[in-house]
Amino acid sequence: MTNNSKRVRKAVLPAAGLGTRFLPATKAQPKEMLSVVDKPLIQYVVEECVASGIDNIIIVTGKGKNAIEDHFDFSPALEDFLEKKGKSDLAKLVHDIGNMVHFSYTRQKEPLGLGHAVLLAKELVGDEPFAVLLGDVIIPGPNPVTRQLMDVYERTGKGVIAVEEVPRERTGLYGIVDVERTSSADSRTMQIRDLVEKPTPAEAPSTLAVTGRYVLPPEIFDCLERTKPGRGGEIQLTDALRLLAQEKGLLAHVYEGKSHDAGDKLGFLKATVEIGLENTEFGSDFREYLRTLKL
Repeated sequence: MTNNSKRVRKAVLPAAGLGTRFLPATKAQPKEMLSVVDKPLIQYVVEECVASGIDNIIIVTGKGKNAIEDHFDFSPALEDFLEKKGKSDLAKLVHDIGNMVHFSYTRQKEPLGLGHAVLLAKELVGDEPFAVLLGDVIIPGPNPVTRQLMDVYERTGKGVIAVEEVPRERTGLYGIVDVERTSSADSRTMQIRDLVEKPTPAEAPSTLAVTGRYVLPPEIFDCLERTKPGRGGEIQLTDALRLLAQEKGLLAHVYEGKSHDAGDKLGFLKATVEIGLENTEFGSDFREYLRTLKL
């Protein structure tokens, strides 16, 4: 069986960053454990993996990230306490979090970049394709973005990254892809010629921004090993993706859905409001409350 014909079974979630944009909230807890409405950021990403059919999740952690492992572990004492209090629904909720999928962990001892974090998962991933999901982007919905990318990979045998249209004046906030649009039936999927990190509006080759979801072949590890550290001694995933695009081919897929960028304080607040409004338990009451505010 060739690499291209293998099903995507594993996902890598880099979670070793220091979360400096959320200080002081992240001084003693991981950014990934900040709660959006009623779940930590990283749980939304894990649930996307599970809904996409991922069997194994590899989380790359760092110093001070023990709360992530604890969150996805079983908690018999808490479950027993809830059962005795007659809160069986909450006990089941807590138990199900630890039973969603198989978790593995590896540790990034120094902040050496996103590319380095992905490279640390090489031994756990092995010689097969895998997904990468960044935890500060939440993309809820019935059609998981990771599943969309997996379908493209399994159809084409090429690595694929999720992209979305952004206003040209905002290209300087994102990685932007230079793509070759084809006349194929799948107008959402395009060949990548190059990737440009945070270009000015005048320099941007398109308005398609990288969204933080990837499905990559195992050859990306060789590209990462050949990628030289850049500013701050960090190995950038974008540089390795450029190499992969040149040597093996790489696709961009305009995904179906809406993303919530929770990577900074304003984006986090927007995500909280929008996801709160969609909540079936209290969303309508929350909407009525917002209408009373003199904005």
